[in-house]
Amino acid sequence: MTDGAVRAVLLDLEGTLYARGAAIEGAADAVAGLRRLGVGLRFLTNTDSTSAERIRDDLAGHGLDVAAEELFTPVVAAARLLSAAGARTYPLVSRELRGVLPTLADAPPYTHVLIGDCRDTLDYAALDGAFRAVRDGAVLLALQTGRYFKRADGDHLDTGAVVAAVAYASGAEARVLGKPSTDFFALAAASLGVPPSACVVVGDDATTDIAGGLAAGCRTVQVRTGKYEDQRAEGLTGRATRELDSVAGLEQLVREWGAR
Repeated sequence: MTDGAVRAVLLDLEGTLYARGAAIEGAADAVAGLRRLGVGLRFLTNTDSTSAERIRDDLAGHGLDVAAEELFTPVVAAARLLSAAGARTYPLVSRELRGVLPTLADAPPYTHVLIGDCRDTLDYAALDGAFRAVRDGAVLLALQTGRYFKRADGDHLDTGAVVAAVAYASGAEARVLGKPSTDFFALAAASLGVPPSACVVVGDDATTDIAGGLAAGCRTVQVRTGKYEDQRAEGLTGRATRELDSVAGLEQLVREWGAR
């Protein structure tokens, strides 16, 4: 286990700070308590259907005031990577993201295929186009590879299923830009000027938050909200450094570990 004082906390959003459209009880107080302790904060989400601005607005609606530099999403990572590469990108993403992502191209040749939440754009032609672009040599990028996500009306198929289809058919391996990519956690830590060993990753998902945080060299805290019960039944939990009933107990835990 990583020892030493906690200098930063990397917090998941869905399932950790809010779930099924409502804030987790005590979440806003927990974040305020961490701010009082003086630790750096980053809010990490695999949300891949909306812009960072809209996510921040949603957080404000849950009583959480998050600055632009505090929010990390795979969409932000994708924009930086594609711009630096001078890419010609085939987008299998939401209509909203098509309006904000750079380097999108309307016709081949494509250098990259980017797959995200595409519920409002997905059909056979779009899926086949992504497959053909990868077969022609485009790099396959996934904003995230979640299996399913939870909403107030139940569980829904997530981006990982679409990525898996294109990867299986093309024989390519996708580069994942969001959680559980260790690069994603390292980027968040670096933005605070601290090493991953001084960070605590907090989340409900053992396959993304906990697995990714551990691989990056962070301490991890699994909260028993969000996906926890589903994953416990599947035998996926139990690897985190600590478990908490909810994020409401986080301030006290960080005090126990020591903060600076």
